Amino acid sequence: MKQKLITVAAAVALASLAGSNVAIAAKKKAEEAYQSAPSAVTAASTEKPNGPTITKEEFATGKEIFFERCAGCHGVLRKGATGKPLTTDITLKRGTDTLVATITYGTSGGMPSWEGTLSEKEINIMARYIQQEPPQPPELGFKEMMASWKEFVDPADRPTKKMNDYNISNFFSVTLRDAGKVALIDGDTKKIVNIIDTGYAVHISRMSESGRYVYVVGRDGKVVMIDLWMKKPDRVAEIKPCMEARSVELSKYKGYEDKYAIVGCYWPPQYVIMDAKTLRPIRAEGTRGMTIDNVYHPEVRVAAIIASHQRPEFMVNLKEAGKVLLVDYSDLKALKVTSIDAAKFLHDGGWDSTKRYFMDAANKSNIISVIDSKEGKLVKNITVGKIPHPGRGANINDPKYGPVWFTGHLGDDWLAGIGTDPKGHPDSAWKVVRHLNMEGSGNLFVKTNPKSTHLWADNPLNPDSETYGTVAVFDTNNLDKGYKLINVAKDSGVGGTPRVVEPEYNKAGDEVWISVWNPQGKQSAIVVYDDKTLKVKTVIKDKRLVTATGKFNVYNTQHDIY
Repeated sequence: MKQKLITVAAAVALASLAGSNVAIAAKKKAEEAYQSAPSAVTAASTEKPNGPTITKEEFATGKEIFFERCAGCHGVLRKGATGKPLTTDITLKRGTDTLVATITYGTSGGMPSWEGTLSEKEINIMARYIQQEPPQPPELGFKEMMASWKEFVDPADRPTKKMNDYNISNFFSVTLRDAGKVALIDGDTKKIVNIIDTGYAVHISRMSESGRYVYVVGRDGKVVMIDLWMKKPDRVAEIKPCMEARSVELSKYKGYEDKYAIVGCYWPPQYVIMDAKTLRPIRAEGTRGMTIDNVYHPEVRVAAIIASHQRPEFMVNLKEAGKVLLVDYSDLKALKVTSIDAAKFLHDGGWDSTKRYFMDAANKSNIISVIDSKEGKLVKNITVGKIPHPGRGANINDPKYGPVWFTGHLGDDWLAGIGTDPKGHPDSAWKVVRHLNMEGSGNLFVKTNPKSTHLWADNPLNPDSETYGTVAVFDTNNLDKGYKLINVAKDSGVGGTPRVVEPEYNKAGDEVWISVWNPQGKQSAIVVYDDKTLKVKTVIKDKRLVTATGKFNVYNTQHDIY
């Protein structure tokens, strides 16, 4: 899989470099400092003269590891976002020994320990690699996108009715991060229905409005479309409109259900609107431009995208710019885009309980930006803890404050609950009304369900192995009593020191599935808990569950339930 990834990246790079639009070597240094994504640039052309010695083979190893493990937080060109900048003016001062220690043991700010995941040799290579100038990526246009587009099953040849007996609304799409696959698991039987080749490090799965199709996007920019109506659900189309990506979403507004798909690219900085039934690209728009503080930024990455229920619009996060775009897809020939200033480093987020307000995390700014999708404007920027990372967040009906939405933090040891009911509870609206202490920093996901009285929070990026194998569970009717700590790693019985990540409810809202994430070569698993008793119901173990991480229940993802 790794060798294949390098080959594909190199092929795309060479094709792009041959095009008349690519004059990368002539770009300004200010632009070079921001660009990110894997490329075929050699070590000799990028090595900093006063950096530590590194061979071409070591540089290639470091580039691959950095793309797979580090780029999401630090940026491939290492300007930083969720993670700190790792530009050479910083890393050369730190030196190899200090960098080795940091990579090995992690930090209290949310960077995980890589001991056990990377070998001592690989850690040493990484310490030297990040003291070199990073490679510069090529562009990617419609020609390259179309070359990657594949229809495995034409829409005319797809089933006209469901051809299996599965309860597909309770399927889980499970990311097998390092295998470059997703597992479709039947939530009723707990059996794997199919293992499907996708892209490297699938970031999210999203569902069509009908619940028939699953769309997954990997960090390598590949989008794969899966048809759940087939006798054995499998992929029907794929495309690679980005070299690096984090987001895919489907149109949901009445009259446009399942008509358009959109993918947001980290590199090139752009978003691409596609035909949702085929993945054929229709329109691409670049995102380079001014930030909210009026500084030109040549690499404005597209992070989370969420489909509005109020208008025919996609809400598109421009990470570095600090802007939310409302992209009106009602007429793609005359595209209308509203740009809302919010806060820099917008990353992820989700709806409040009414699906009107987009609770949008600007992680490095320590802010939740509240966007009113009905009025098309910013309501308020709310200061929370250090590096909020809610996923989609969690909505509860607080006995004191009414509807409250929660986020956790990578860099702080508490959860923030924000009041979201300006009419019924105006005194608590758009304020942090709950401060729930956690076992430590490093939370990635919080999750609950309208049928549950529990709020679950993981801690996979905490540097302590005793902590990152646990989840905290709060009683939403009695939040003041604190949390119950569950050692999911121990309950799984897989051994080692796995990280535990992303609680996800089943359709009925009475089970919680949690991934037990071991490195490649070791057993990963999914532990299923009874949400009422907090007891283990079953442990799903299978040698094919390689580095199991994110899970997306079809019904809950389809209906934005969290």
